[in-house]
Amino acid sequence: MNHFAAIREKLNDYGIDAMLLTCAANRYYASGFASTGTDGVAFITRDQTYYFTDFRYIEAANAQVKDAVIEMTKSGRGYVTLLNEAIEKHHIKRIGFEDAYMTVAEYNIYRDKLNCELVPATDLLTRLRMVKDADELETLVAAQRIAERALEEIYNDIRVGVTEKEIAARLTYLMLHYGAENMSFDPIVVSGANGSMPHGVPGEKTIADGDFVTMDFGCIYRGYCSDMTRTVAVGHVTEEMNRAYQTVLRAQLAGIERAKAGVSGHDIDAAARDIITAEGYGKYFGHSFGHGVGVEIHEAPNASPNYKGMLPAGAVISAEPGIYLPGRFGVRIEDVIVLREDGCDNITKAPKELLIL
Repeated sequence: MNHFAAIREKLNDYGIDAMLLTCAANRYYASGFASTGTDGVAFITRDQTYYFTDFRYIEAANAQVKDAVIEMTKSGRGYVTLLNEAIEKHHIKRIGFEDAYMTVAEYNIYRDKLNCELVPATDLLTRLRMVKDADELETLVAAQRIAERALEEIYNDIRVGVTEKEIAARLTYLMLHYGAENMSFDPIVVSGANGSMPHGVPGEKTIADGDFVTMDFGCIYRGYCSDMTRTVAVGHVTEEMNRAYQTVLRAQLAGIERAKAGVSGHDIDAAARDIITAEGYGKYFGHSFGHGVGVEIHEAPNASPNYKGMLPAGAVISAEPGIYLPGRFGVRIEDVIVLREDGCDNITKAPKELLIL
């Protein structure tokens, strides 16, 4: 799975002769080949694609990167030299670069040493990556299923006396066991009063009777991320715990109901936020309804109060409202949805009714 052709088709729209990709996420999106950090460069011109990398990755790149000329850097023939050779061969004057990702140091090197003009063009990749194609959606669903299998099993391990760190470690193992390449992010497992921290770090706290346990986790499969959150109770819940949980669930369902192509991220967020606010919990919902999910765990577009843009068909976003009462408990429920012209598809199948273990 690569997107070289899709990128090439957009060059004219941005007034550039080629696109330079140095960011690991964009390189993967373009080529379907993963290498870490700055260990690779993809270069898409109007009539040829190049993938440059070093000795550590050249064998894998030759096996995995399709529809591109693949070359290895050597002493005295680094990325700048290889790029300048391609620039001269294809008579390139203007190159798009990822201004939102490239460091100042990298930019200064390319600006000073490449024989062409650098043009900010992050938006080209951002807009392409917003809309997932059929292969991407299939992969995202597969990643989601791995996370859900881990969730099914982890319920057997959540009990009084087990630590947050133990649950987080077990989730990591289970996702790897069921086929994940890596984690989308370090799993968040927080219980009791720690649950009021939306991105709390799992610690040595042991789960107690009457605790909510919130688990936010996901995995990477074939380069794409899954993301989900479930909050469960241990032993029993109070009336207010149940009220907060049901409020979050109703808010999430309202946001999902509002979500479709052509609706702004602001309006999707508002559909959920209005319910939480009406129940008196407005100040305890401090993050957005959702974010884009794909090659990166947080990418465009967003369903947030400040995102006034219309979301496109094929966008994949999380649906994750929450309520966080400082020093007491927190609740978050998260699914991942795909926007369609007439609504959305929820690719998360795990039940989300309140579960008391």
